[in-house]
Amino acid sequence: MDSSLFRTIFVTGIGFLALYISNQENREHDSFSSSSSLRLSSPSLCLSNNWTHDVFPSFHGEDVRKDFLSHIQKGFERKGIRQFNDNEMERGESISFQLVRAIRGSKIAVVLFSKNYASSKWCLDELVEIMKCRREFGQIVIAVFYKVDPSDIRKQTGDFGKVFRKTCAGKTNEEIRRWRVALAEVAAIAGYHSSNWDNEADMVENIATDVSKKLTQFRRSIDFNYDLVGMGSHLEEMRRLLYLDSDEVRMIGIWGLPGVGKSTITRFLFKQLSQRFNVSLYIKDINALYTRPASSDVEFMSLLTYHNDNEVLNLRIEREKLKRKKVLVVIDNVDRSVQLDAMMKESPWFGPGSRVVVAVQDRDVLEALRIGYVYRVALPSDYEAMQIFCMAAFGQKFPKDGYEDLARRVCNIAGRLPLRLKIMGSYFRGMSKQEWIDKIDPL
Repeated sequence: MDSSLFRTIFVTGIGFLALYISNQENREHDSFSSSSSLRLSSPSLCLSNNWTHDVFPSFHGEDVRKDFLSHIQKGFERKGIRQFNDNEMERGESISFQLVRAIRGSKIAVVLFSKNYASSKWCLDELVEIMKCRREFGQIVIAVFYKVDPSDIRKQTGDFGKVFRKTCAGKTNEEIRRWRVALAEVAAIAGYHSSNWDNEADMVENIATDVSKKLTQFRRSIDFNYDLVGMGSHLEEMRRLLYLDSDEVRMIGIWGLPGVGKSTITRFLFKQLSQRFNVSLYIKDINALYTRPASSDVEFMSLLTYHNDNEVLNLRIEREKLKRKKVLVVIDNVDRSVQLDAMMKESPWFGPGSRVVVAVQDRDVLEALRIGYVYRVALPSDYEAMQIFCMAAFGQKFPKDGYEDLARRVCNIAGRLPLRLKIMGSYFRGMSKQEWIDKIDPL
């Protein structure tokens, strides 16, 4: 599709969204309070503006490049993992800015230790930078010990220690100290030891699979981090309503404008609390679940007890089992009280301390169900709105240098609704300053 046509369609979509939300806000404005300023919880993971690589491999070329490393690289390629390649880089006395940038722009660093790894000042300096990124930015580090003992790496002993001491000759005490600290830190990471594998191909496949899984988890954590603005305060208020120390079976409603962040809160809440319950169930789309109203109680019980549609379910027996279990049920996007009839029938059968959380746009649904504990999701403060927008536009919680005024202008247009801020931020992501200027006025 032509890019100009795509943007026209996208802007039109934003316009319809803004009109719909504006109407909703006008209708329900009196019902929502947005005076409280939510506190920000800072993430532990550094969000790079632009990740250049999935993996940065650190290795001693003469030891592994033609055999073991090449097999690992092939494994990465098969799984679609983007890796930094230093084949064309000239190696000097110290690592270049280009290499430092590559390390910082990689989601995962794979450190491949071999007998002569420490013979290279370049490798040791790479390792220092990698461990710095791990401490400061949460970079994932995977250690691979290829025909070397991890204890020799940690203590700089054995053949590895001899090579290391040769490299240290003539170097400053500070340089040597940094190398020793980095080696001790990385050797303490649970890694892959070639001595534990009879088949090198299996080891390579396991490393590639591990990296692939970690990248998937990384992407999910980044996506989830986009939604963390103000989440600490949401969770604090929800904990008060949940009153987890009580043994009563309690139902809690989450109510708010479309796009205000109810789904984000339910996901975050479920992720934080599910481990505290014997049985936990998250229903993202209740409309898809209840296709047959007459048998909805059976479908709901099947989900709670992990039965499939082909199994004959004895409701009486399953209900008796649930009486002894602490249950958490979180249901998002409920628009009719009839959708919860089955759950209301079953909740008295839940064990002591069970909790049911329901997210709705219409408070009448909660009133029809007689849910008395209700959390009203307020619009974020102006400060938080800017952070939400910047996360989508820049991958960080503040504007890039030179974009401050432009970001403020767009936020003024978008208002404080999180969904609209994310859509607008995604639209402007990657554009030049002039493109921002050109697109703001039509909006």
